[in-house]
Amino acid sequence: MDPELEAFVPLLVKADLTDPVTDRKNYAERAAAAPAPDTSRMEIEDRTVPADPDVPVRIYRPNGARGTIIWLHGGAWVMGDLDTDRHFSARLAAGAGTVVISVDYRRSPEHRFPAALDDTYAVLTWTAEHAAELDIDPNRIAVGGHSAGAGLAAAVALRARDQQGPAIRFQLLNQPLLDDRQDTWSQRNFTDTPLHDRDTLTAAWRHYLGSEPATPCAAPARADDLSGLPPAYVATAEFDPLRDEGITYALRLLQAGVPVELHQWPGTFHGSLAVLSADVSQRQFAELGVALRRAVAE
Repeated sequence: MDPELEAFVPLLVKADLTDPVTDRKNYAERAAAAPAPDTSRMEIEDRTVPADPDVPVRIYRPNGARGTIIWLHGGAWVMGDLDTDRHFSARLAAGAGTVVISVDYRRSPEHRFPAALDDTYAVLTWTAEHAAELDIDPNRIAVGGHSAGAGLAAAVALRARDQQGPAIRFQLLNQPLLDDRQDTWSQRNFTDTPLHDRDTLTAAWRHYLGSEPATPCAAPARADDLSGLPPAYVATAEFDPLRDEGITYALRLLQAGVPVELHQWPGTFHGSLAVLSADVSQRQFAELGVALRRAVAE
């Protein structure tokens, strides 16, 4: 493990997801204690997207930006909101020079699949239909996210393709949660990794799906056909149960003719980006920004 990250491991709190309400509270408290990101060079606006029910969003707009990403926070579909994700969204907007629309999608287990996907797709559709009002380029809309949010981003790309929905320029998938079957080598062997392990992810899928079987729009790794999807950047962490499903998904995209950039970060673990002082975390954030800028901002 990267030495800078390893030093922080004893300080990290792993949520086991047995009590979602308490886990959310603790997650929010930890996020609030982190240093606030620099937002001095961007406008920030809270909006409500009309849907059933309406979906709150927070828009981060760097000066002059017209490329856009619909951004989905992590948190195992159980934790996280607009406030906990402000660190990621603001840094991504600044690093990429791109409008970031952070989505406050409904969380499980109170709202199981497809609630979060429906919310995300509603925001994507609204963004495309209101591009002129939002002063963005409708031809430069990306989707992306971290962890469960990255899984949602991959799922919304599948839905948009299959339903002839809004055009998506790019997918930014950071440590994506994609496969409920949990049968990869990393899922079977990483049973005691920091922040997330196999048991945590089993609980996440249980909260998200309930007793219903997974479909490709719930678990994108189950999709038989990945052709015709937007170009993708996929990032994985070495000591992450999700590592191998992210790598496999990237390879399957490539085999389906989709342009893909895959970066496997050695020495990292799931969510280690939260250790902002580590050099590897700073390099990860910088590369996410560069990939997004190259895809939609330039």
